[in-house]
Amino acid sequence: MKQENRLIQRYSASERINHWIVAFCFILLALSGLALFYPSFSWFGQVFGTLQIARIIHPFVGIIMFVGFMVQFFRYAAHNIPNKEDVKWALSVKEVIMGHEVGDVGKYNAGQKVMFWAMTACLFVMLVTGIMMWQSPYFFADYFSIEARRIAILLHAWAALILIACIIVHVYAAIWIRGTIRAMTNGVVTENWAKSHHPAWYREIMKNEKTVKSSKKDV
Repeated sequence: MKQENRLIQRYSASERINHWIVAFCFILLALSGLALFYPSFSWFGQVFGTLQIARIIHPFVGIIMFVGFMVQFFRYAAHNIPNKEDVKWALSVKEVIMGHEVGDVGKYNAGQKVMFWAMTACLFVMLVTGIMMWQSPYFFADYFSIEARRIAILLHAWAALILIACIIVHVYAAIWIRGTIRAMTNGVVTENWAKSHHPAWYREIMKNEKTVKSSKKDV
């Protein structure tokens, strides 16, 4: 393999496993949630057998997803802090859509950062409102007034719809940008991909690699 197109690790095995656990939980939650909230989608509940089983399982899967996402949050939050390069990226979003990379992007670009914080906000809203709505088997809902639960149901539904929209965009972007899916399946990207899409992150990786090599020589 040519040096300029060698493979670079972007995600470790543990990161990828965590990602797919969260993704699987999301699919289960989306199907069961739509089945419970909207009568037209009640047949989605058959994934769990019956709507009654879906109602019981839904909150438990939600807790697993939230915990899994929190692992991702603490891993990636530092890489998702907005900076001046994000402004340049956002102002040139039309060029980005046309396939032209803009700005000195780090591990994540402005669009990915928006998705990250939007998903985080939605999951926190859904956790709090979900607990307020939880009627079985621990009956947390009994600690809240009917008015509070109605507001919780509304907020939970809106947060869920926003999260579903975010995930759809997330999946579309992963398919649209060639080489992205491999990063989360095999954990690697090509050097050319890194240079093109995330140049600042690429330089950081190369700098760390040189530091490690230098340390080995000193030993």
